[in-house]
Amino acid sequence: MATKKKIVCPHCRGEIEMWANPLPTVDIIIEMAEEKGIILIHRRNEPRAWALPGGFVDYGETVEQAATREAMEETGLALKGLQQFRAYSDPKRDARVHTISVVFTATGDGLPAAADDADGIGIFNEGSLPADIAFDHRQILADYFATRR
Repeated sequence: MATKKKIVCPHCRGEIEMWANPLPTVDIIIEMAEEKGIILIHRRNEPRAWALPGGFVDYGETVEQAATREAMEETGLALKGLQQFRAYSDPKRDARVHTISVVFTATGDGLPAAADDADGIGIFNEGSLPADIAFDHRQILADYFATRR
C-alpha cells in the first residue's frame, strides 16, 4: 500500500504531499583473510550494538560507491572484490525507519580502525559473534556463514 504523508513548506507554509518510501542502505561483510574473520563495528549511535559496517546511500551515488565510502569511513579499509550478496527489505529490520539494504561482500585491505559512526571494531568468526548485534545483521551473518560452509 502506497503511503503519503503531509508536510508544511517552511517557506510558503503550504501543505505538501510526499510519498513515504523506504530508504536505500548498504551493509558490507568485510572479510579479513589473514585473520580468518569478518569485521564488525560497535555503533557510536543508537542502537549501540555491534553491526556490519554500512549506512545510507547518498543522493547521486551508486550502491557500490556507498559501500566503498561507508567501509572506508567506518573501518579505514579499502575494499577488494566487492560483490553483491543479497538484499534485505523487512520493514521492521531497522526500528528507526523502513530501509532496504543491499548487502555486499569484499576483502578488506589495510589495518582496521574504528572511525566515523563506530566507537569500536573487531574481527569475528561464526563461533565468536558478540551477543548484542544490531538490526537484522545476525540473520545476514547467518545467511553469509551458511553459504561459506
